[in-house]
Amino acid sequence: MYLQRFTNIPGRVASGLLLLAALLLAACSSTGPAVRDDARATGNAALTRGEDGAMQVSPAAQTLFEQAAATMASGDLLDAELRFKELLLQYPDIPAAQVNLAIIHSSNGNDEAARAAIDAALQIDPDFAPALNQLGMLLRRNGNFPEAEAAYLKAVTVSPEYALAHYNLGVLNELYLQRLDIALQHFEQYQALVGDDEQVEKWIADLERRVAANQRTANVAE
Repeated sequence: MYLQRFTNIPGRVASGLLLLAALLLAACSSTGPAVRDDARATGNAALTRGEDGAMQVSPAAQTLFEQAAATMASGDLLDAELRFKELLLQYPDIPAAQVNLAIIHSSNGNDEAARAAIDAALQIDPDFAPALNQLGMLLRRNGNFPEAEAAYLKAVTVSPEYALAHYNLGVLNELYLQRLDIALQHFEQYQALVGDDEQVEKWIADLERRVAANQRTANVAE
């Protein structure tokens, strides 16, 4: 059964509906001020695209999604998984539900199930930025750094204001690809979109010093 009744939601209102889902972060590691969070992921609201391309939402689906998201945020992942699966039985065209299932599967160490959920989300909407971001995280965890970068870059291409993909591009380029200048650019883009992440602000200052030092070393070598 497909979404039948849609309600147009202005961007700012829809953004408000995302706040609960934004709590759904995958596990991060941070052991000190010089250590970057491994990655960040989030679901999204129960949104789909109408024929005009605008983001639209079914009120009934939104309610079910928010209930599942609240359960997930409480840490009851088993119940949340069941709720998202039940939601998808009624409303199979919600990529965000698949993304949250992927986050749950990833937290349980089930990469195969996580990839299946991501693929399902991207089959519904190939340009769904949270699914592309989650795909990048999965690929990065498995050492597929170029493919992870491609997924993140597609996310910020189709959705330039999707801050988390910029964050993960910063992590990938600094810690795994050793491209400090590019990492700095993405952390700066993330900070410009989020505006209040004090930890990332410290990382930006650190990267600025390191990039400048590398440039001085290169100039001396020349």
